[in-house]
Amino acid sequence: MIVHTFPPLLLGKLVKRYKRFFADIELESGEIITAHCANTGPMTSVSELGSAVYVSQNSDPKRKLKYSWEMIQVDRTWVGINTSLPNRVIGYMLKHHLLPELEPYQTFQPEVAYGVEKSRIDFVLQNDDFKTFVEIKNTTWHRGNLALFPDTVTTRGQKHIRELISILSSNTNSVLIYFINRSDCDKFAPGDDADPEYGRLLRRSIEAGVKILPCRFHVTPEQIDYLGLAELEI
Repeated sequence: MIVHTFPPLLLGKLVKRYKRFFADIELESGEIITAHCANTGPMTSVSELGSAVYVSQNSDPKRKLKYSWEMIQVDRTWVGINTSLPNRVIGYMLKHHLLPELEPYQTFQPEVAYGVEKSRIDFVLQNDDFKTFVEIKNTTWHRGNLALFPDTVTTRGQKHIRELISILSSNTNSVLIYFINRSDCDKFAPGDDADPEYGRLLRRSIEAGVKILPCRFHVTPEQIDYLGLAELEI
């Protein structure tokens, strides 16, 4: 199922990633350009120098950088790097009711302030007086066919799980979507080695009633396809 189509992308290879937001990339022409890197985390196993990458171009004169780093090839698999895309893709899927696990809902709203720790949820779905709060986490770290999140300690992610637990009620539901941004993983587990507290909170959230949806996606230079749910290993 196609859920996103890329504009024409430029092929290159990763020369350097630095200051979290920047990546130097050598295009096929030999030109070295600086692209914006939306993923500010450690990018464990998905930032090897010399790897093939694709970048998009943006002609907006207000942008400091003309290029955005979209994906990297790891072995033979393209892995999505642009962390602004998962919310756009899930928004498209919500608009077209492509996630039956979230039904029924009549309307949805992005970026809603909520919770006692002053958080902002990615989407709130509304069905009459029932609300579903949806948080999305981009997932690229893996071991074999097992996708893992997080790949580093994330106090922000820990806070989000606490918030999702705290708002559960008779007319409120909470959902965590793990956007598995690569097609070579059909299982998902918390990254306990990187952040054991996050893993503890995730297991606690499941016991409390938070729904976990590890969603698999196939990334290519042309498009992103939805592959369905991965198996949850807790």
